[in-house]
Amino acid sequence: MSYESIHNRLEIAVLDRVKEASVRFPELAGDDDMLADAVCLALNALPAQYVRHDVDATFHISDAQREKDAQAINKAVESALELVRSRRAARGR
Repeated sequence: MSYESIHNRLEIAVLDRVKEASVRFPELAGDDDMLADAVCLALNALPAQYVRHDVDATFHISDAQREKDAQAINKAVESALELVRSRRAARGR
């Protein structure tokens, strides 16, 4: 059995949101390690939602759930970027 298709349904949305939001954090620009840390922190703050095929999950999610997910993602990403920025500043990087 192959497990390669299994992934968290929110991964791509969180990654995209970190990329979008990171423009407001110029001290993190170009620091892929810090941005990857922010993605991990944001995903850890959200409930895990594992799927095999995104299209199957998308079909079964209501518009209300999509909006709820978007709000939760925005909150988790903002918190993660703030945390990464503050830890980076504390280390003097």
